[in-house]
Amino acid sequence: MSFYQDFKNTILDITNDNFSDRSLALFDYQYHTNEIYRSYCSHLKIEKSEILQIEDIPFLPIEFFKKNEIKSEQWNAEKVFISSGTTQGKKSKNLVRDLDFFRQMTKKTYEQFYGPLDQQIILALLPSYLEQGHSSLVEMVNHFLTHAQNGSGYINIDDQNMDHIFNDATKKTLIGVSYALLDFAAKKPSSKNLSIMETGGMKGRKKEIVREQLHHMIDQGFHPKNLFTEYGMTELYSQAYAKENGNLMFPAWARCLIRDINDPFTLTKKDMTGGINIIDLANISTCAFIETKDLGRKVDDFKFKVMGRFDDSEIRGCNQLF
Repeated sequence: MSFYQDFKNTILDITNDNFSDRSLALFDYQYHTNEIYRSYCSHLKIEKSEILQIEDIPFLPIEFFKKNEIKSEQWNAEKVFISSGTTQGKKSKNLVRDLDFFRQMTKKTYEQFYGPLDQQIILALLPSYLEQGHSSLVEMVNHFLTHAQNGSGYINIDDQNMDHIFNDATKKTLIGVSYALLDFAAKKPSSKNLSIMETGGMKGRKKEIVREQLHHMIDQGFHPKNLFTEYGMTELYSQAYAKENGNLMFPAWARCLIRDINDPFTLTKKDMTGGINIIDLANISTCAFIETKDLGRKVDDFKFKVMGRFDDSEIRGCNQLF
C-alpha cells in the first residue's frame, strides 16, 4: 500500500498522543514528493535531518497557492477549488486529488462538533459563492445537504416564504456568509429554534468590522438560539469551529500554531497575537503545513481566536476576518 493510501486510511486514528509523530511522517513524505515545498525548504537552507519536532517544520506561505500547483507526487486533479478573493490579482487554487476524501473530512469534522447531519435541517445562504462555481465552501455545504434532513437546502432572503420557513418549531441551522447574514438580519426575520453559523466573507460588499460587532448585529436581527463560527479556507481540507466565545478548534488531525509577527520562524506563547500557521494532516496530497496571512491568539493547547489579518493581506473568501 502507498504512503498516501495508508495515511488516508488511518487519519481518523490521529490523537494528541501521536499527532507529532504523524506530522513528522507526513513532512518527510511531502519533502520528498512535493517539488515546490522542497524547493522552499532549500531556499531557507533547511535540511530534512534538522526537523526533529513539529516546531522545526517550515510552513509554506499561502501565497504559493496562487502561482504554483502544490502537489505531493504526480496525479490528476478531480477538482480545483479557487479562492473567492476580491482583488484583481491571482486567486489561490487548491488541486483536489480525491474529492470524496475532502467531503468525508468536512462531514466528519462538522459532526464531531455538532452531531449527525441526518438529524438536522441545514439551510444555506451563500449567494456569491454559488455564482463562483469553484468554491470549497459550496462543495462542503452541498455535501452536508445531501445528508441532512428533508427541508434542508439553499435559501433566498427575498423569498416570500421565509417567515414560514423560519417561524415554525423545527430546529434548523443556517450556514451563511457574513454580508448575506447581515442583509437578512436587517429584515428582522422570525427565527424560532434557529442556530446560525457564520463563515466570514464580506467580499468587499460591506465595511469590514470586528467579529464581536458582526455577532452583535446578527444577534439583534435574528435572536438565534445559538451563534457559531466556521473557519476554513480554500487551501485546507479541514475546518475549525467555534461553539461559543469565538474559541475555534480543529479536529484531532489539524492544529493551529501562532508565529511571531516579526519572526515567522519563531512560535509565540499563549495569549500573544501572531500569525496563524496551520497543520492540516488531511492535506496529504498538497502541503499540510500552511503559513496563513491571518492573525490569531492561542487560548489553550487546542483552541484559538482569529484576531484579524496582516495589513498587506488581500481580502479573501470564507476566512475573511472582520
